[in-house]
Amino acid sequence: MAEMQVISTRSQVRTGPVRTRRNIPEEQVELWWFRDPRKSLACYCLSVALVLACGAGGVGVLSTTTGASGAWRLVVGVALCLLALAVLLKQLLSSAVQDMGCVRSWGRIRALKSGGPSDHALVLLTGVALLVCGSALLGLAPPRPGPGSAPDDMSVTGAVLLVGGGTTVLGAAGYSATVYLLDRTGSGRRLRERVAAIFTISGRMGETGREATSSMVNLL
Repeated sequence: MAEMQVISTRSQVRTGPVRTRRNIPEEQVELWWFRDPRKSLACYCLSVALVLACGAGGVGVLSTTTGASGAWRLVVGVALCLLALAVLLKQLLSSAVQDMGCVRSWGRIRALKSGGPSDHALVLLTGVALLVCGSALLGLAPPRPGPGSAPDDMSVTGAVLLVGGGTTVLGAAGYSATVYLLDRTGSGRRLRERVAAIFTISGRMGETGREATSSMVNLL
């Protein structure tokens, strides 16, 4: 009977750290929002830059909605302001969900946190929207009256939106591909193991105590 108790105690010792690692997202939820701080900081700075650029551009275009070009300026200005508002709302939503602590799944936390898949998708959609607006403006722009004439405002705005949108799309796609390759090569896996090792110090200490208890059972 004593041998059966010792065997069951040892099996609990072996499964203790594994069970502790599985319970990390449920026990230390607030700490999972701050993993990969460099990635989170980079995506947060990019989001702030997009909000400022799209917001300032939208306000600037809307402030000049006069004359015959007022219609397309109104459409472009509203589109830029809506893009800035969408990026800002995503950041506010992530902060609100983090403060409320209503999400306890690591998959959802990873998607909502700064630097997660939702940030990648939002930046990519923002770049595509800028490309669409720029292409539409260049398609609607009137042809130049002569080879030496300066381009009109519609052509300049369309070209700026195309450059900004193309840069955003290429940057988001390249960044997502780099993160995916790093995760597949094992760099992200090693980082998760180091974080799990930090969080399971108490579990290992408890394991040592259980081993001492099992040794005492053996002596008895």
